[in-house]
Amino acid sequence: MPLCRVLTQVERQLSRLVEGALADEGLTVDQWRVLDLLSDGKGHSMSDIAMSIVVPGPTLTKIMDKLAEAALVFRLVDERDRRRVLAHLSEKGVAVHRSLKPRVKVVEAEALAGLGDSGAALVTTLSRLAAR
Repeated sequence: MPLCRVLTQVERQLSRLVEGALADEGLTVDQWRVLDLLSDGKGHSMSDIAMSIVVPGPTLTKIMDKLAEAALVFRLVDERDRRRVLAHLSEKGVAVHRSLKPRVKVVEAEALAGLGDSGAALVTTLSRLAAR
């Protein structure tokens, strides 16, 4: 099977499983990806977030608007570059992320469970491939 098709199928299956773990909070996988990225506390520009979660700008705007409406994120003007806006997790967003992270980790661990030590190596290899 071509690599592109394999990766797409794996991503879709894993996304469905992760969405099940997020169901209690009513979040989508893309919304989770934003929360997880912002959990580093650094603040990220919209373009950085879009690149990281692999969505077009207009789609990210909708995602961010929903997260802001739910009081999970907020936006601030970057003090170093007033033209940029940085997104951050709110206190509520931090709490939601903290409660969901273990559930998502369980889903990911179960997905790799049958691979033993090669599961970690696979993730490392795929991360290198994605960084190209």
